[in-house]
Amino acid sequence: MTTEFPFSELLEQLPKQFFASLVAKVGAKIKAGHDVINLGQGNPDQPTPGHIVEAMQQAVANPKYHKYSPFQGYSFLKKAVAAFYAREYGVDVDPTREVAILFGGKAGLVELPLCLVNPGDVVLVPDPGYPDYWSGIALARARMEMMPLIAEQQFLPDYSAIPAAVADQAKLMFLNYPNNPTGATATKEFFAETVAFAAKYGIAVVHDFAYGAIGFDGKKPVSFLEVDGAKEVGVEIYTFSKTYNMAGWRVAFAVGNEQIIRAIELLQDHLYVSLFGAVQEAAAAALLGPQDCVTELVALYEARRNTFISALHRIGWEAPAPSGSFFAWLPVPKGLSSAEFADILLERVHVAVAPGIGFGKHGEGYVRVGLLTDEARLAEAAERIGRLGLF
Repeated sequence: MTTEFPFSELLEQLPKQFFASLVAKVGAKIKAGHDVINLGQGNPDQPTPGHIVEAMQQAVANPKYHKYSPFQGYSFLKKAVAAFYAREYGVDVDPTREVAILFGGKAGLVELPLCLVNPGDVVLVPDPGYPDYWSGIALARARMEMMPLIAEQQFLPDYSAIPAAVADQAKLMFLNYPNNPTGATATKEFFAETVAFAAKYGIAVVHDFAYGAIGFDGKKPVSFLEVDGAKEVGVEIYTFSKTYNMAGWRVAFAVGNEQIIRAIELLQDHLYVSLFGAVQEAAAAALLGPQDCVTELVALYEARRNTFISALHRIGWEAPAPSGSFFAWLPVPKGLSSAEFADILLERVHVAVAPGIGFGKHGEGYVRVGLLTDEARLAEAAERIGRLGLF
């Protein structure tokens, strides 16, 4: 007879994975033999650039990396991060005190509430936003206060709408631009407002810069750290997953406030040894090597965006074009919820999208589409949707 071991209260209080059901639904359709155009996920579809793969292949053979790596990562990768920020954003970074190596961006985002807040503390969270912010907050037993992102505010939080009583209790704030799921981008002026707000209330800012390389129409996304005072109030998390198509490699970094970096490294000293050295060497090659692969990738996503949005307009769906990321944030037809509309698309025309409600209450009324298949399939998805006659 098998002994049952109930999960801890901590595990039981974790947020439900909304998108697990979407993955199951899509998988069932594919298993049944349907040709599903899956635009519901955020998994990059292009391979890692060859020079990065070659750097990894050579590094794997180095016996140095067959042993434990330094707990807090190799200095050569931290120096590469500093060189990257100086080159790309004109930001001076101390590689010894202002960089932490992460086991993927998600790990850092989940770890930070554990580092900086106590049970019952308030964390300000964008709504809609990346659901894994909620996971770290739940693990820290903290409390979320949502910051609505609405079209009328260009999907930027309105700090003047946050009650002073809430701001006084807040210890941490998550931001993410270019934004998942809305595709919105932020300005230096907005980040300057953020620094002032955070300094006034003593709030640590975590800027999730996962899509930092992906800006359209000739506009490069702004780094939070480009603004005066940013390092005094927060950190930025940058992942290799999107910029270099290294999602499966699980490597990222946090950069910025020295005290927050020290907290991350202290927690990770207890959770891990360190990231495989060969992956760190490949990551350094990505940051320091030729960047034309990034330019070409952004051009690819922009072409996909243009093809898809134009195709939607032809079927009468007046959808706005995203200014960054590889997502489009599309309003659903009147009279339907985001989940109902997503179900209709999957059931009737075999197009999978992510319902906006999965990203928070203010995601209702939208669906998220990933521009992660070729232009022909995106145009076909729009044509299939047009057959429904909903626009």
